[in-house]
Amino acid sequence: QVQLVESGGGVVQYGGSLRLSCAAYGNMFSTLLMQWYRQAPGKEREGVAAISAGQSTNYADFVKGRFTISRDNANYILYLQMNGLKPENTAVYYCNARPPPYLTTDYWGQGTQVTVSS
Repeated sequence: QVQLVESGGGVVQYGGSLRLSCAAYGNMFSTLLMQWYRQAPGKEREGVAAISAGQSTNYADFVKGRFTISRDNANYILYLQMNGLKPENTAVYYCNARPPPYLTTDYWGQGTQVTVSS
């Protein structure tokens, strides 16, 4: 069982930066596939970035070059550094964890609101 708690959201102006954090509670963090998703009003939840247990990363095209996902396995924390924020990045951002064998089991945080003003 894994519990996830996001923090770091807020209101930022166009072009600004935020760093989201996701604290994981459980003893298997280093083995987890960790991901950030977002859900904008009236839209479906979509993937933003992912980082594997081996530190490989993958990004959605709409954030490449602006967002950076990272993980601190010693302290069980996932990060999302967001630079160059745009109004279209406004959404609730969710932390997701998937344990081995990385099939259908998913754990979700409660989400943190990011609002970018123009």
